[in-house]
Amino acid sequence: MAGRPEGGASRRPSLGALFVALALLISLSAYANPLPAGFVRLADIDPTIRQDIRYAGRENFLHRKVYGYDAPVCILTATAAKALSGVQKAITAKGLTLVVFDCYRPARAVADMGSWTREGGPPDPQWYPTVERGDLIAKGYVGELSSHSRGSTVDLAIAKTGTKSSIHPACGAPDGGTLDFGTGFDCFDPMSETAHRPLPAEAATNRRMLLAAMRVAGFRNSAREWWHFTLAKEPFPKQRFDFPVTAN
Repeated sequence: MAGRPEGGASRRPSLGALFVALALLISLSAYANPLPAGFVRLADIDPTIRQDIRYAGRENFLHRKVYGYDAPVCILTATAAKALSGVQKAITAKGLTLVVFDCYRPARAVADMGSWTREGGPPDPQWYPTVERGDLIAKGYVGELSSHSRGSTVDLAIAKTGTKSSIHPACGAPDGGTLDFGTGFDCFDPMSETAHRPLPAEAATNRRMLLAAMRVAGFRNSAREWWHFTLAKEPFPKQRFDFPVTAN
């Protein structure tokens, strides 16, 4: 008789501990990878690609962190990330590396950019030197929808491996040591059109090199932005996502 309560008591904590452990396991699993199916962090596919995610900080045309960017991390569909890794492997043999400025962009970030433009304001010599802030959407420099939200679009440049010095272009972001492309990333000006002429010979050559490398891997370029590429056979061509950009 005296042994039964002790036996029952010993079983109850064991069952409770099992439930706690199971709940913890589920929680840790969800925390470890909250990305939707089909998405990956680029560093998990190719950690050699340099990441300089501009919208997670202040070095961008809004001069502040963009809503939805909780970490300076490149997230892409697995298909796009693997294709990009192929480009990296091809150019690494030449002493070069890709530098990504933006990858997956949450729909909330796109909305944030749109709201910001509607606040109005004069041109910004660094980012949009000839266009007023309120006209950025009408002129096509800021989209009310973005292919980035589908997860297979990337903004990028090429740098020499190991280069850390920065070129400060007349328009756009400091390049973070990239090759000369004529402008920096997010220069909202006709100079950023991929085939814009005239361009210095070196910048024109570098744009052609980037375009050729990305085409081989199955990416198509946006004619208005030399840095902007979308995977031609993207896995979610009609779907936009809104999960935040996080480190884990």
